[in-house]
Amino acid sequence: MPVRFKARAASLFVGATFLFAAFATPASTETDYPSRPIKLVVPFPAGGGIDGTARIAAAALSNVVGQQVIVQNSGGAGGAIGTDSIAKAEPDGYSLLYHSTTGIVHAAVTEKLPYDWLRDLAPVAIITRFAPVMIIAPTVPAKDLKEFIALLKANPGKYSFASSGTGTAVHLAEELFKQKAGVEMVHVPYRGTAAAMPDILAGRVAMMIDGVPVQTPNIRDGKVRALAVTTSTRSPALPDVPTMKEAGLDYEVPFWTAIYAPAATPKPLIAQLEVALRTALRDPMVIKQLDDIGTEAVGSTSDELDALTRQQFALYRGIVQQNRSLLGEQ
Repeated sequence: MPVRFKARAASLFVGATFLFAAFATPASTETDYPSRPIKLVVPFPAGGGIDGTARIAAAALSNVVGQQVIVQNSGGAGGAIGTDSIAKAEPDGYSLLYHSTTGIVHAAVTEKLPYDWLRDLAPVAIITRFAPVMIIAPTVPAKDLKEFIALLKANPGKYSFASSGTGTAVHLAEELFKQKAGVEMVHVPYRGTAAAMPDILAGRVAMMIDGVPVQTPNIRDGKVRALAVTTSTRSPALPDVPTMKEAGLDYEVPFWTAIYAPAATPKPLIAQLEVALRTALRDPMVIKQLDDIGTEAVGSTSDELDALTRQQFALYRGIVQQNRSLLGEQ
């Protein structure tokens, strides 16, 4: 257990013990779960934003349950390798998946995966939520979202938008913006949003949607112009930037991270994890750690994550089904 957590670990663990006892039932595979370390698979290489929030969540959960939660990075195939390993893992509560909006998008747009997300994975809890923000190049002659949409409608196909790759969450969020706004733009895919920034800053590409934590420094320095965040509420990091709905467009696309378990994991174990995560994410230190990197601690119920998963799956699948050419298909 990390030294900095020891002081608060005792009090958190005492509270969690009573919470766990309330959920203990004969259906549990163990009466003392967890009695050994828990593996938390992140289906991406170490060092990215998802990996960073996973490590904060893992340390916080470790303190509550009294067992080490070990982050294991298992990248490859757009996250499918790590996801498949949990979909096929023993459903004993000791193998969990830490994923994000990206996982749902991948499942929604890719027909041939070795797993069925809705069938093979059980929702546990939403861990974090963070706002994407629409930015435009400083050379674009628009001060706000209304002016930008008017500019695009007056010049169909003239302006382009960047994405982190074809079929990614960023790409489909931008395609949904086009549909909602009724505008035509040219898609320019990159290997990640960071790779697109030189062209955004130089004005060669007009627009991109990206995470608030990444773009806040560029916005504050005046290197790009923020038009709106895509969540239902404003971002604390950018309090002066309106939501899409406030700016006049009926559009909402949140980005989030969550924990899933193999589908056959007993419900009592899911309930114990759900309560433990909620306790962990209410720790002021954890809230601050996440806030410092521009994300919000959530700690939802498994039912709330299930509803979000199904809504997001339907949303992204619907975007692609309306136009298969988005993925290079005819």
